[in-house]
Amino acid sequence: MSDSTTAGTRQSSPIDALADRYFADTLALHPEEATALGHPGRETEYSDYSPAGTAEDDQLNQRLLADLEKLEPADEADRVTAAALRERIGLARRIHATGRTELNNLASPAQEIRGILDLMPTATEQDWAHIAGRLANLPDALAGYTASLRASRDAGQIAARRQLDVVIEQSQAHSEPDGFFPGLIERAEAAGVVPSTLMAQLEAAARGAGEAYRTLASFLREDLRDIAPEQDAVGRDLYSLYSQEFLGATVDLEETYAWGQEELARIIAAQREDAERIRRGASIEQAREVLNNDPARRLHGTEALREWMQSVTDEALESMTRYFEIPAPMDRVQCMIAPTQEGGVYYTGPSEDFSRPGRMWWSVPPGEDSFTTWEQKTTVYHEGVPGHHLQIGTAMLAQDELNSWRRNGLWTSGHGEGWALYAEQLMEEFGYLTDPGDHLGMLDAQRMRAARVVFDIGVHCGFEAPASEGGGVWTPEQGFAFLNKHLNDTPGQVRFEFIRYLGWPGQAPSYKVGQRIWEQIRAEHASRAAAAGEDFDLKAFHTRALRLGSMGLDTLRSALA
Repeated sequence: MSDSTTAGTRQSSPIDALADRYFADTLALHPEEATALGHPGRETEYSDYSPAGTAEDDQLNQRLLADLEKLEPADEADRVTAAALRERIGLARRIHATGRTELNNLASPAQEIRGILDLMPTATEQDWAHIAGRLANLPDALAGYTASLRASRDAGQIAARRQLDVVIEQSQAHSEPDGFFPGLIERAEAAGVVPSTLMAQLEAAARGAGEAYRTLASFLREDLRDIAPEQDAVGRDLYSLYSQEFLGATVDLEETYAWGQEELARIIAAQREDAERIRRGASIEQAREVLNNDPARRLHGTEALREWMQSVTDEALESMTRYFEIPAPMDRVQCMIAPTQEGGVYYTGPSEDFSRPGRMWWSVPPGEDSFTTWEQKTTVYHEGVPGHHLQIGTAMLAQDELNSWRRNGLWTSGHGEGWALYAEQLMEEFGYLTDPGDHLGMLDAQRMRAARVVFDIGVHCGFEAPASEGGGVWTPEQGFAFLNKHLNDTPGQVRFEFIRYLGWPGQAPSYKVGQRIWEQIRAEHASRAAAAGEDFDLKAFHTRALRLGSMGLDTLRSALA
């Protein structure tokens, strides 16, 4: 037992105090993060998205790293915290130094400034007063973001024209009659708790927020679009930095690109075997058609979809206790239909006290009213149990081991999304995907993730396309045709994904590459156990790994070793 523990309970150390202070300072600069975590008190505020605001973030990071150098780790937990801080914060400073302000179709301030409103409670009059206050502050947040985009432009860093066009369209749509802000007012009216005076404030603030988004669209169209690059690729140097950001690991990009092609071929071969099981002699496409036409595999209406999500999740929660520690209050996930209509399924973690449970959200595009279970069962496992919910909930409960930054402020895509893909594979390993339709659906999801490893790395790094795709340096047309071949989705969703990968370099491959690294780490531990003549305890491995919380995957490998 180290000097920092007493009666089995770890005592907070100076490094914990530094990490906690840094996290508190981060939340002070970013009230939206406090809202997402369920921390009260800053519900109407926004971050400063201007150049001054991003400079303040960098100064905070600089001070953190300088203060960290003055401290010595007291125990293993401190060593992991220090390593994670150096890796994450050091990389954030390197990215800040590029002078680039992010703008893309999914995960940039253009979406996040509006998106925080989705997480705000709407049950009481006070809840709606908070929403009105934040709506009133939204124009200043967008004005700061516009100033940062202008500074990036002056530094020669402008997002590709394709991304600008999408964000222009998104920004204009928010105020359309069927857009987000009019819909928000309709929800306020339907809530039955908003008095007339507050309703007038909400309506005025919503109009102002809509006008602010129209102003952003005008700036992008009139000031940036004509000088924005038509080339989507960011180049190998910048891509390498983004790859490290999303993985928390340094990988050989050429080797990973080649592995992605091999993994894609392996998955397609396994799909052919499933197709044969579904109907003798059927191709993969024909097997999908058989499944789509099976009434037993189809849901009608969003309420039926929500109920099915909940039932699959509840069953997994009950049965996964054989392989994971799932204590109360982590033994609950709430499945929801999202208030937006942008498409996709996502998970939001519980509040720190679990008064707001972990939630799985399905954002249903307009006009969609019929859903197939065989395609989406693995998605429910990915977002819920044993995927993101077990990962995030376990770390949230580990308050006796993890400081607040490690519990709530540290998220690495390769760790998080890699775990969720690893969880999909676990459900196959545990025998939950023996039905050939559900298994084909899982492989469809894995095929998509493998295909975008190839697409994302190949396009952005300028690697040669496979001969099957025509060879030569990837073109957007080749890339779109490649995704159309491997993503089993609607044309509109394939196009959305295509634009996403082009505008968010390094993020999409972090799922499949992260899964690969998780599997490598598990195999290393199983091999060491075998060499020592011991049985490998998978449940203990999962518990130990998840209780460490999120971090870069290189840091995770070192921490577990």
